[in-house]
Amino acid sequence: MRYDIVIIGGAIVGSSIAYYLREEEFSGSIALIERDPQFAHAATTLSCASIRQQFSIPQNIRLSQFTMKLFRRLKEEFGADADIGFREGGFLILASENGLPILNANHEAQVAEGADIVLEDADQLTRRFPWLSTEGISAGSYGRSGEGWFDAHAMLTLFRKALRGKNVDIMTASVIGIERQGHRVTSVRLDNGETIEAGTVLNAAGPNAGKVAALAGLALPVEPRKRNVFVFEAREKYADMPLLVDPSGIYVRPEGSVYLTGGAEPEEGDGPADPQDFEVDWPLFEEVIWPVLATRIPAFEAIKPTRAWAGHYDYNTLDQNAVIGPHPKVKNFLFANGFSGHGLQQAPAVGKALAELLVHGGYRTVDCSAFGYIRVAEGRAFRELNVI
Repeated sequence: MRYDIVIIGGAIVGSSIAYYLREEEFSGSIALIERDPQFAHAATTLSCASIRQQFSIPQNIRLSQFTMKLFRRLKEEFGADADIGFREGGFLILASENGLPILNANHEAQVAEGADIVLEDADQLTRRFPWLSTEGISAGSYGRSGEGWFDAHAMLTLFRKALRGKNVDIMTASVIGIERQGHRVTSVRLDNGETIEAGTVLNAAGPNAGKVAALAGLALPVEPRKRNVFVFEAREKYADMPLLVDPSGIYVRPEGSVYLTGGAEPEEGDGPADPQDFEVDWPLFEEVIWPVLATRIPAFEAIKPTRAWAGHYDYNTLDQNAVIGPHPKVKNFLFANGFSGHGLQQAPAVGKALAELLVHGGYRTVDCSAFGYIRVAEGRAFRELNVI
């Protein structure tokens, strides 16, 4: 078999790339390879499924703004029944006095990009959200529009369904080898014994991206990091609650009649996850999350945990930012990796950008040059400070 483009990884990033290749009228053959067709362990479906414009780097803001525009015209793009349950509830990112300079700098970058974010002091926040305790808080940035959360499964399903009529061959397999001849990749080997010749290979393998790059003899500082999400019930229901991020890194948001929370994994000792480890670390809820929630939202002193899940995301150890575009020497091997927790919200923009690069020879809608691999080769960090 031979394909003009082989995409390794069929969740939201890979599916977006395939979708936009056809939207940009790429007429060649496309193979989309996914090892987990139910997406039981995919970063896409195990995420907390949110979108924000509150980043520290303008390029990240622009990626999410593209996706936000897509959300606004979802039915026009995917049909009248397209629905991802998007709730435009906003983000509220809180800062202590020590974190205030970064919050201010981030806010300036966001406003410069046209984001509808307001910066408020503790008194203003208390007036806006009477249920909030601002103990130890100097200020917070609040997204009044263009931020919120949605159904990750529904979003992935939209893209996957849209591929059905676009002549994309979807394969269930694991890639176990990538052959190179000099500065070109030539084929990929699958665990079912097949070998596929490839004109271009795109790495969209999520948490497994570092290993996929290594198969081609390329270094990519991306590894799986385990993250836990807990669901709890509370007597009080706050319809106006945004996705709140405490200075500790703990976050919480409403989800229908319950709440989701997480962010308790300590930085110290946080390393690559065992690919098979999806066991929930329940002590994190009791020992770390609950005390923070009770302090920040006094009504949450009395809550009842109900269930939880653990997932892996693709963590870029260099700078917690995406790596997008071709390898500078192996030019027919492209990266769409290392999103470090915000890949779901940026996937459509990256799919569009890479499709434009492959079809037209350059970025047109969103310039992703700053995310290029060259910084990895040079060990030069392009750091995102607002990682949740």
